[in-house]
Amino acid sequence: MSDKVQSILNEVKKAVIGKDDIIEKVLAAILSGGHILLEDVPGVGKTTLALSFGSALGLDCKRVQFTSDTMPSDITGFSVYSKSSGKLEYQQGCVMTNLLLADEINRTSSKTQSALLEVMEEKQVTVDGITHKLPSPFIVIATQNPTGSAGTQLLPNSQLDRFMIRLKMGYPEFESQVNILKEYSVENNSVDVRSVTDKTELIKLQNEADSVFIDDSIYEYIVRLADETRNNSFIELGISPRGAIAVCRMAKSQAYISGRDYVIPEDIAEIFADTTTHRIILSRKARLSDKKASEILSDILKNTQPPSMSKKGTDF
Repeated sequence: MSDKVQSILNEVKKAVIGKDDIIEKVLAAILSGGHILLEDVPGVGKTTLALSFGSALGLDCKRVQFTSDTMPSDITGFSVYSKSSGKLEYQQGCVMTNLLLADEINRTSSKTQSALLEVMEEKQVTVDGITHKLPSPFIVIATQNPTGSAGTQLLPNSQLDRFMIRLKMGYPEFESQVNILKEYSVENNSVDVRSVTDKTELIKLQNEADSVFIDDSIYEYIVRLADETRNNSFIELGISPRGAIAVCRMAKSQAYISGRDYVIPEDIAEIFADTTTHRIILSRKARLSDKKASEILSDILKNTQPPSMSKKGTDF
């Protein structure tokens, strides 16, 4: 692992205690140039995690709290008439930033959700026929409460597919909870997360992660896994080619964080479920059998023979 990657992880771990595996996967998604969806009950640190990454990476960061009356123009921006120029002038929306924290994305209307998720795919906005490029890098970390919470609605599968990974924070372990109480029990106490990089250096790290080597046997392994999801009786809609590409990109970043410039099957196993559970649709048989997506994908991973790898490349 490079010193810069370790520094980023150390800074975020100051604020988010006991979730080292989640922190590493979020960083892997950022290095992959993808977006992150954090799904869990309120109060487990989703927002803290997102804000901590913004601080540690030294990025321009904006936050929008989604409610039922949030409008698409709040996201993309809008045009207003200027008396001085006699023309319409573009007023930026919250997406004109490097890292956007979209809090409780499933509490707003489908129209507003679509406005954000279109921007995530295109990395540009078009207002009154004029296209505006987003800053680079552009990362969305969205949070949502579990379906069934008051005032929430499901994101459509086509929009879920825009997220590189979906993660559940979960409650911290006993010892971590004790440390959290010690750290945050004082009113107005806050953890100082230092900036250890900037957007230029982050783009460099993303390029280095993208250059990680993948052997043909690994590509074939990923395709076999995708095919298994398309031919599984518990799955109605399997992993799409875009989902398989996401697995490749995440595996590269996972290898990079692990200090290697080549991907091994263990990298695939580490990120497979988090990259694909939100991309599949379970069949009626799975629902009647009370099967969960994570269980089905875990079985597919176990039953698909990984390639035997000879060492490629060099460790960092």
